[in-house]
Amino acid sequence: MRVTAASVALLVVAALPELCVAAPSKRDDSSTPTDIQILNFALTLEHLENAFYTQGLQKYTQQDFLDAGLPTWARGRWNEIAQHESTHVSFLESVIGDQAVQPCTYSFPDTDPMTFVTTSFMLETVGVSAYSGAAQFLSNSDYITSSGAILAVEARQSAWINSAVLNANPWNTAFDTPLDLNHVWTLASGVIVSCPSSNMALPVKAFPALSFPAGAQPGQTVKVSFNATTTSEQLYVAFIAGLGATFAPLSSQMTVDIPSTLQGVVFPLITSSNDTVTDDVTIAGPAFLSFDFNSDGEDEV
Repeated sequence: MRVTAASVALLVVAALPELCVAAPSKRDDSSTPTDIQILNFALTLEHLENAFYTQGLQKYTQQDFLDAGLPTWARGRWNEIAQHESTHVSFLESVIGDQAVQPCTYSFPDTDPMTFVTTSFMLETVGVSAYSGAAQFLSNSDYITSSGAILAVEARQSAWINSAVLNANPWNTAFDTPLDLNHVWTLASGVIVSCPSSNMALPVKAFPALSFPAGAQPGQTVKVSFNATTTSEQLYVAFIAGLGATFAPLSSQMTVDIPSTLQGVVFPLITSSNDTVTDDVTIAGPAFLSFDFNSDGEDEV
């Protein structure tokens, strides 16, 4: 199990008290981003990934990978992933033209080959959620098709990292998790230091960061931390996974019971609602959690 912070219309009430499942996040306003804004949002994320792999592969040699216990073929695959991300950047720049945003300045959390691996898994997984969540705003069929083609590659890369390299589950549930633009931006902003002032303004905002303790796992009661003010007397943690979210109450001591049924990648956030996830009820987060499970569907701690 790894914890990293950066972090359906049908409503089903679960057996646990005050814990329910609901549809994923929606924007809190009626504004619809343009195709170019969405493509620039995607390009911003691709720039981030491109910079991460360029910097990481410059820092860590093949011997560094081997000394960390990684397979002999692992670094070569990351070279291929780096080439993919560079190609994604070039492709989006060619589509957007002179309105294309430029790279930002970043501060990545990796300090050795293993943290490079886990950060890579997080970035690829968030990339999948970003593309699937943003697809609803695209109107041009060519953009939809090309975005889907990029999404598929990001998903393959995420699955390869978690299964072939980290020896864990290659997927989460029958559905991956589409994330709201602002929730994706909250995760991405954790490694973005600044962006060029000449870049097109994106229709996004970052919520306050949310962190879970390292080693947190389903069934545990854990203390979370975030820096945000709210007038709501009761807050909840929405554990977003697949096409829904499972809600659990947050205590006045900032503790929450992580639902024991959760598996795979989960995006928890703090909300003032116990049955919906929208921007106007989001207080902080999301964070990024990964609860590994084996081929028999059993949790791996």
